[in-house]
Amino acid sequence: MFSLAVPVVLAEMGWMTMGMADTLMVGRLGPEAIGAVGLGTAIFMGVCIFAMGLFLGMDTLVSQAYGAGDLDACHRWLVHGVVMAIVLSVPVTGALFWLSSGLDRWGLDPRVLVLTRPYLDALTWSIFPLLLYSSFRRYLQGIGIVRPVMLALLAANLVNVFGNWILVYGKLGAPAMGVAGSAWATVLARVAMALALLFTILHRERGGASTVFGSLTLEVAWFRRLLLLGAPAATQITLEVGAFAAATAFAGRLAPASLAAHQIAINYAALSFMVPPGIASAGAVRVGQAVGRRDPEGAARAGWTALLFAVAFTSIAAVSFLAFPRVLLRAFTEDVGVLNIGVTLLFVAAAFQLFDGVQGVSTGVLRGLGDTRTPMIWNLLGHWVVGLPVGYWLCFQRGYGVIGLWWGLSLGLIICGAVLLVVWGRRIHAFRRIDAALLAES
Repeated sequence: MFSLAVPVVLAEMGWMTMGMADTLMVGRLGPEAIGAVGLGTAIFMGVCIFAMGLFLGMDTLVSQAYGAGDLDACHRWLVHGVVMAIVLSVPVTGALFWLSSGLDRWGLDPRVLVLTRPYLDALTWSIFPLLLYSSFRRYLQGIGIVRPVMLALLAANLVNVFGNWILVYGKLGAPAMGVAGSAWATVLARVAMALALLFTILHRERGGASTVFGSLTLEVAWFRRLLLLGAPAATQITLEVGAFAAATAFAGRLAPASLAAHQIAINYAALSFMVPPGIASAGAVRVGQAVGRRDPEGAARAGWTALLFAVAFTSIAAVSFLAFPRVLLRAFTEDVGVLNIGVTLLFVAAAFQLFDGVQGVSTGVLRGLGDTRTPMIWNLLGHWVVGLPVGYWLCFQRGYGVIGLWWGLSLGLIICGAVLLVVWGRRIHAFRRIDAALLAES
């Protein structure tokens, strides 16, 4: 589990540090630039996260096929995933341009609005390479090849930082594009990510008995299976990320200092959260491969080990937020108002770390068992029925501002974490019982 999880975790953190790099590189332009990058990124992810989440079904399907020794089926799932990425990129790109055109009706601070639209318009062009990358990545993870995913993200981060330096501030003869330049740097980095994984797959599969090019037949039934697993998983992650995107939109109605503090704290909370999804992906693959082998004990060990890793890491993250809040915040800004609000937000982030990690990894190991609907339902209830409404009420009705918004989000995470942990325990117990009954019959 550790050898599989570490490269995936580093890849997840590399994915998140791209957003942090954008925020850091525009930090010298002022709180409005920080807020615009955060808001534009939140809107982008709030839309495209569903399309990316549809590929989560490949975790289950590829890993179970690989566990059963069916490499041809793994290749066919990859081909169907790539076709789905091509098709989805068109409506998702259109939806983002439509949202960008209506930002002036969101009630945003004018100083933030004027920077957000060009950032979002540029970032939208990264949809196609991002979806291709998602399909390539899920295939590689499903067959247990994770190091290239990590290396691709590390290389993309270098491209992104270098591109930010050139395009934001006009280095090496390039025009100084400000916030929009940061978005174009991210587009280039995502193209590099997709190409790196494509070359990895083509190089790995050459000369094999079963090749990707021998699996080009498309079948409606295969798309249906991919969507039946992927759609609930996509809805689950959209509900979760969408709740935080909605919170960022609400924060955009507050003063720039509150929005900037929210964005910086979100970056740290999201960076720490990138570890549990990496562990969850490793857990989903290990559990899925065990299911393919009809090994319930192996599936149980994989799932509980993943959860143990999540508890250990999130405990460390919570202590870090409590012990060094100002040190962390000063990496982004020296604005006193932003720092004072940010310290309190990191305290709230520390309070929900454990539950956030548990719910993220529980979602992954349940996906390995083929259950993507239960996490979807509880994310709807926890975040949208309870967490976000409570946060809105505390923020705008009770006058607690962005801090109240965060306490509401924390409540939603606590509900999801507690419930999904119980669900995992029951599902793996049922799997053991069913497998024992089948063995007795045979």
